[in-house]
Order: sequence, then C-alpha cells, then structure tokens
Amino acid sequence: MGHEMEETTAPAHEPVTPLLDTINSPEDLRTLEEEQLPQLAAEIRERIIHIASTEGGHLAPHLGVVDLTLAVHYAFDTPRDHLIWDVGHQCYAHKFITGRRDQMRTIRKRGGLSGYPRRSESEYDDFGTGHSSTSISAALGMAVADAQKKRDQRSVAIIGDGAMTAGMAFEALSHAGYLESNVVVILNDNRMSIAPNVGALSTYFSKLITNGLYNRAKHDIKRIVPEMLHPAARKVEHQVKGFLTPFTMFEELGFKYVGPIDGHCIHTLVVCLENIRKIEGPVFLHVVTQKGKGYEHAERDPLTYHGVRPFEKTTGQFGGGGSTEPPVPSFTDAFAEVLLEATELDERVVSVTAAMPTGTGVSKVAERFPDRVFDVGICEQHAVTFSAGLAAEGMKPVCAIYSTFLQRGFDQVLHDVCLQNLPVLFAIDRAGCVGEDSPTQQGAFDLSFLRCIPNIQIMAPRDAADLKAMTRHCLTLEGPTAIRYARGKAPSIGDTTGRDISCGEILRHGDDATLLGLGPVLQNCLEAAERLERIAGLSVAVADARWVKPLDEELIERLAGKPIITIEENSIVGGFGSAVLEHFEKRDMLGRVRLKRLGFPDEFVPHGTREEQLADIGLDVDGIVESVRKFLGQEITQTV
Repeated sequence: MGHEMEETTAPAHEPVTPLLDTINSPEDLRTLEEEQLPQLAAEIRERIIHIASTEGGHLAPHLGVVDLTLAVHYAFDTPRDHLIWDVGHQCYAHKFITGRRDQMRTIRKRGGLSGYPRRSESEYDDFGTGHSSTSISAALGMAVADAQKKRDQRSVAIIGDGAMTAGMAFEALSHAGYLESNVVVILNDNRMSIAPNVGALSTYFSKLITNGLYNRAKHDIKRIVPEMLHPAARKVEHQVKGFLTPFTMFEELGFKYVGPIDGHCIHTLVVCLENIRKIEGPVFLHVVTQKGKGYEHAERDPLTYHGVRPFEKTTGQFGGGGSTEPPVPSFTDAFAEVLLEATELDERVVSVTAAMPTGTGVSKVAERFPDRVFDVGICEQHAVTFSAGLAAEGMKPVCAIYSTFLQRGFDQVLHDVCLQNLPVLFAIDRAGCVGEDSPTQQGAFDLSFLRCIPNIQIMAPRDAADLKAMTRHCLTLEGPTAIRYARGKAPSIGDTTGRDISCGEILRHGDDATLLGLGPVLQNCLEAAERLERIAGLSVAVADARWVKPLDEELIERLAGKPIITIEENSIVGGFGSAVLEHFEKRDMLGRVRLKRLGFPDEFVPHGTREEQLADIGLDVDGIVESVRKFLGQEITQTV
C-alpha cells in the first residue's frame, strides 16, 4: 500500500497553571529559578489590583514592593530569619507567598485576613504593625534575642522613606549601630509616603548623589554588588534620592551602607541580599521603588491610589454609586470647612498635622494659607510640643491628629500642653470605630487617656453642626481643648439652629430610662428608643452629653431619677461612662442611681466595616435595644 494519511488529533491545550498557584510558602519560592521571579511578580501585581478594584483597600504601596518582597524571601531563610514590615501597608505580596493566597479575598473583611501583619495569623508575620517607624526597634530586639540564645539568624526591617522621618526610627538605628547586632534595615524609598515627605531630613535624603555612589570605599560595594550590575546602579544614581558623602549619616551610626539600588530589578536585589546576609553587624540597604508599580493609574497618581474604594480596573475610575443625591459631608469635611473659616477670621489660627494633611482636612486650608499650615511628618510627639510652643507665643494652634496616632504623643499632651495650660486645640479625627484597618487603628482610647489629664476640656460632636460650633467655641478658650469625632459621614441629628454647645441637650423625653450618649451613635440611640416604645411600650429618653470634661453636671443630675445607660464609642474602661459613675460617687449618689455603661469592651476589636464593628460591641440599634431591655428586665412581647 502506498503512504496513507494518518489521522491525527490536535493535542488539547492544557490550561497553564499560574506560577503563583504553585507557591504555598517561601520554601516553594526558593525552589524556583531566579529567572521565574519576574513572572511571579507580575502575577502577584495583577491579583493585588483585582482585589483592590473589587474590595477596596490599600493599593499603590503594595504594588511598589512586590519585587523586593520576593527577593527578601528568596535570599533569606524565612521564617527562621525574621522579616518585619513597617506600618504594614506593604504586606500583600508577603501574604500571597506565605500560605494565605486562597484567603486574600477575605482581606480586611470581618473574620478574614488582616490588612496588616498579624502574629496570630502566620508564623511569617514576626511582628504586628500598623503604626509607623517601629520595625527597626522590633528587628533589633529580635536580633539581640537571637544572639542571647546563640542562634545564627538575621532580622530584616523594611521601612519606608516616610517612616524614616520619625524619631523612633533613628533611636533604633543609633542603638543597633552601638550594639553591632545582625540586623538589616531596608529603606524602601519610593519618594512618597501617604503625603509628600517634609522636613530637612527628607531634603537630606533627596540630595542623593552628592559625591556619587562610588566616592565611598569602592571595595565594599563591589563585594556586595557584582561588577555587571554597576552600570545599572549608576543609572539609578541619576534618577532617585540617595546618599551622600563618604561618611554618611548611617555609616556614622555604625551601619554598612549599600545603595541605592533598583528595587524593581529582582536579580540585583537577590544578589545584594544574598551577599548582605553573610555580613556580620548592622547593614543599611537603600532600595528605590516606584509606588503603584505595574498599574498605570497608580504610578501617575500614587496619592489617590494609596487607599482606594472599588474601581474599574481598565479606566481606573471610581464608582459613583449611581445616586443623584448630593453626598453627605463627613466630619472631616465639616472640620476643614470651619477651620478654613477660623483661619480667615483670625491670623493667629494655625494648623499642625503629622503626615495626614489630606486625611485630617487641613490640606484644604493649606491651599489658601500655605504659610499657616505645618505638616511635621510622622512625628506626633513633635507635632504636639511644636503646637505648645506656638501657643506659648500667642498663636492659636489646631493640632489635627487621628485618635490612634495621638496615643504616640501622650506625654507631650500631658507635660508640654496641659501642665502649662496652653491653648492648643486637639482635633481628634477617626475617634471610635474606624472600620477595616485593623485593631491598630481603632480610636477607642482617647477619652480614657485624655480624661485623666488636668486642665484639658473634652467635647464630642454628634453631627457637623456641633463640630463647627465646638471648634469656634474652643478657639475662644484659654486652656487646652480636645474635640473627638468619628470617621465617615456626619449625620444631622436634631435641630441644627440655635444650639447651645456649652451644655448637653435632651433630644427625646421619656419616663422609664435615659440613653445618655456622645457623638454620632446618638442616631442609633434615637432609633433604639423609638423601637423600644413600639415593641415593648418603654418610654426612653435620649440625651446628648456633648461634654466629657467637664461634665454637664446639672443635666446628669436631672436625669438621675430614672435608670441611665451611657453610650460611647470609646473603651468602657476610664471613658465617658466612668466619668458619669465617678460623678455620682463623688456626690454620694451611687445608692440612688441605676447606671449601665455601654462602649468598647476591654479587648481589641477586630477589623470589619464600621457598621459591623458597632454591631460587634453592641452599639448598633439592635444591640442598644437588647441592652436596655435586659437592664430594665423588660420582656418584649410584640414583634418589630
């Protein structure tokens, strides 16, 4: 027979398994060829963009450190070697390759992964972070512990250029250089933190190549960076910040300084890190990255895409929700508006913030009065004492700081402002439940830690009208004051005209009990009171205390004839309810008053939406109804 055509079937194309789906640990990562790492980086970036576009959260900072993350895990023996992330805005790639890939869709959701490193979540999360500038201190502590236990391990701290402006970072650098510990500090220099970096230190960083990378002892750098990479390193020199002179600040502190190197060239990173791991003593590696790397819109506008709500991936456009209703202003919007008004009316009014000009609203004032707004960087302690100095010379400083970050300036509030009775107004944003950002960001403690300090007066507005009136009022006072307000929309509660914010206010009358609250949670109190009347026949009053210190004692004693339930978005330990209890104790009235306190429990509240957190701690409408019913011993026989 002649040659016959043999029937063939085209082979089916097997679906290609993404490289990322084969990585369940850094051990798996280290089995890859180095040439495969760029592909893995691209896959991780794509998934980070997808998660942020559908769920919201931080985006640009995570994209900028993907290559660095892979290189560190590839070159170091994690988790035996310690890896500590500063702040935590950079840990998504880290979570993807440390066994949490399939859980990433749950990130920042109640019951899901934290948006930050968390020790209880993974053995690869060596240290929980959320506030900045702590990584070097933690890494040094671990390095010293390893030395005490005779363990040959390395501790690596990755810190951003914004976090390097904080004094704590330099305290740790100084100590590490003195101890000559095996700690590696990697400066992730992306030329931009949440807000543009400020101060002489940032300017010092930005002067990069004063004498050029190779004006230093060339044999040191050649020992770490191979000769073939020198041209690339020289190219980086001309593009980014860098250092400096033969005797840099970091070398004077006792570190071997290496850099700057390209933070997106994985081969360069891996070679340098593998060599650095062999060096005894502290090493400082300067890595240059691009915030938002791999997503065009985030590269062009890293500030907007630092933290995002869901958006359309292709266009980068944020959804408008389709509503034609005008947006409800937030408490931050209301504060910015009244602060601008006050700055226009009184040339003594100045604003101070610690690296949060946009988040606190003072950036809107800076547009009109740039010489009267001071962003001091991530330096809350300095912000507070700087404000005290302004006040001592007749200015009216408004120090705008998130509740969770004001904790870092407690001693300065007490000693430098309140002890001297100086007229500094603390505008405390993000007080109470803050949503998805993890327990590190909750504003649950400001009433407790401020209320114990003599001289300070503390207020809590229930809505935008109150906030504006309180700000105007506090700027007329002679001593220190604080206004704490929530994250998110500012509801309109009660009559907005003719308010007297010098005292509390009864919003709803009732005969069986009183809900005595503070802040926007009063809206839930009013709804709970209405429901209690409808389903249980209870007549419950609602009162806005407004003042935490001093208390409106006349109002509180007027309410003492019936059971009182205090409600606050603050720790139940030492907060507003405690102040009311102490007042009745001082007046020897405890035996005649029934009092129940609602607020944050004596524990750290996990992440979730603000609404979910309020429900978790019993401050939503359902929770308040249930607490009142149990307190009064009232059975509910009707349905809602």
